Amino acid sequence: MYCVLEGISVKVFGKAIHAISRVGDELWLDPMVNGLALRSVNSAQSAYTCFLFSSVFFKHYSLCTEKDAVTIKCKIPVKSLLPLFRCLTSLERNVKRCEITMRPSIDQVMILFYCRYGLVKSYNLYYEESEAQQAVFSSHLCTNVLKAPARLLADMVMIFPVSQEEITLSLTSSKVSLKNHPQNGSGDMKTVYAEMTVHRDEFDHFQCEGDLDITFCLKELRGFLSFADLSYLPVLVQLSAAGNPVRFTVEDAVMEACVVLSTDDNHSHSSPPVTPTQPSPRGGKKGEVHVTTSNKAHGIPENPGIVLSSQGSPINSPGLLARITEEMCSSVATTPASSTVCSLLCGALSSNQEITLPVLACYSDSEDVEED
Repeated sequence: MYCVLEGISVKVFGKAIHAISRVGDELWLDPMVNGLALRSVNSAQSAYTCFLFSSVFFKHYSLCTEKDAVTIKCKIPVKSLLPLFRCLTSLERNVKRCEITMRPSIDQVMILFYCRYGLVKSYNLYYEESEAQQAVFSSHLCTNVLKAPARLLADMVMIFPVSQEEITLSLTSSKVSLKNHPQNGSGDMKTVYAEMTVHRDEFDHFQCEGDLDITFCLKELRGFLSFADLSYLPVLVQLSAAGNPVRFTVEDAVMEACVVLSTDDNHSHSSPPVTPTQPSPRGGKKGEVHVTTSNKAHGIPENPGIVLSSQGSPINSPGLLARITEEMCSSVATTPASSTVCSLLCGALSSNQEITLPVLACYSDSEDVEED
């Protein structure tokens, strides 16, 4: 197999390598009669991606023999191919022509970059013979179909942190929402919970047969949307039910790309239900959960000196705080120095008592006066 890339095609091909690196550690080069396919699947087999570049996409594309489309079974580690296309800006500015040649006789893939000022870079990558994998996805069974510009979907996932592993897609008859959820059903104070909702009018095509909540990995989707945004192509989303795969697809006359992600039922990530207590005698809204905190567990007697602030948090009156502090000081074995500190604290907390505090320091001028 021999193919030639020129101009912007080099950058688009490199962007596809970047998107594949987000999915798996291995890349299958699958040359066919109608074009070159790049495939990858992750180790857990929960994500699959395929980029098919037709022969029209290349400046030149040819198979040495018709047997090559059947006999070539090429698998390359992504970490050996990604450094060649890592800096896309440099490729677009310096590389004028890229040639890719597969030589089955020596199990090598040779990549040549023809750069400015007559500089030629040559790379020889050894590959392993392996059958190309494909995902089984029945698009005709998908009852929910969405189509939107790639920039819209890219903006929706941009609100989530890079460390976010999974997101939940909620689909209703009027809107689409993306949100994150607590891992393993437990909240974390350090986690930023985000949600973005888009009305159905923002989509080019919106078909919804029923409300749906699915959870899938975000890492693989980020790379795919970055590629779709570069190509200015709309993204087609096909999904059926929770637990079934979801597919994101972009295509035009010269290429087609898709990523298939396994999904999980959103209910498995929900937090355990909270059993509401009995409503207060004064009555409250139906379904409200009333939570009360008793001071008896802390050994603090109930006192009307406790009041509520405008935010609902308890505020203790100064007299109560002084009594509590005195009880704490008397219940613990203290030294004379610590007893003095407790007495000072009790006096500071009580606004109704006037206690003359001992002078711990005096001005140097007063000392001179006493000496005179």
